[in-house]
Amino acid sequence: MKPIDHFNLRSFDLNLLIAFDALVSERSVTKAAHRLRIQQPAMSHTLATLRVLLADEVLVRTGAVMQPTAKAAAMAPHVGSLLRQAQGILTAEDRFDPRTEQRIFRFGFSSELEVFLMPTLAAYLQRHAPGIRLLSRGSPRGEVHTLLDTGALDIAVGCFDFGLERHCGMPLYEQSLACCFNPDLIDAGAPLTVERYLALPHVLMTLKDDIQGCLSEALMQIGEELNVVLAASDFLTALAAAAAAPVLATLPSQIAHQHAAHFGLTLRPVPLNLRIPAVSMVWSARSNRDPAAVWLRDVVATILKTDVGARPWDGA
Repeated sequence: MKPIDHFNLRSFDLNLLIAFDALVSERSVTKAAHRLRIQQPAMSHTLATLRVLLADEVLVRTGAVMQPTAKAAAMAPHVGSLLRQAQGILTAEDRFDPRTEQRIFRFGFSSELEVFLMPTLAAYLQRHAPGIRLLSRGSPRGEVHTLLDTGALDIAVGCFDFGLERHCGMPLYEQSLACCFNPDLIDAGAPLTVERYLALPHVLMTLKDDIQGCLSEALMQIGEELNVVLAASDFLTALAAAAAAPVLATLPSQIAHQHAAHFGLTLRPVPLNLRIPAVSMVWSARSNRDPAAVWLRDVVATILKTDVGARPWDGA
């Protein structure tokens, strides 16, 4: 197939093809002008332009009526087909059926959100959209917007901002913290005061090169620093460390309440007023109106706004 000559084609006003189709269909300058909702002198000028560009009369008078020339008659079916295709492309509605959609969506997460969301989301999709597959990865705050820009991620869920024009987003819920420890290694009967909390060794989660982990900004705001002996990249390592060593694991409350008991750990509230960012969902403005992406984001928002740790969510 011959490639499109964009440079030379741009010198031809493609609106003239619309006028050509109206003139040949109506075989009347007056009726063609009425169809295009323009004045007759303007249509007469357009016909004159077509005659010059095509080196053809386009319409000629035969008795009391106008008839297309042989060249115009030969062109008419092709021009009509081209315009119908253009109209179909421009007016087509995106069709989306979750039952038949075949697609991979790439998710980026901060800290524990991957394990908090993905099991429930995968179960829901298997029931309602089995052709949608998920690819997830941990994504530090400093990188997530670039990953969305390049298409490496479709959706990011975590402590992420979405103030830039090229990103869209929605807040999901406010986070809280809890700490957990092995009652055989740390006295559960003693009050967990601020002084004791700061003095005990800690294990935290982090996705960056910072021993204070994901709490570094919150600790900086109140001018405190923890005695961190381990900053791990996932919550399972933090919980396992708390089960094996006399350390406090400070984690998001949802994860602590959902998993600490499996490690035989005791839960306590954090005695410091640590302000941590809310959990948000962020995506590129390019996919803001993509029907499949809109549907999936609605499912994600419903799951994360529901206490999935307390009860299963079906959403059917």
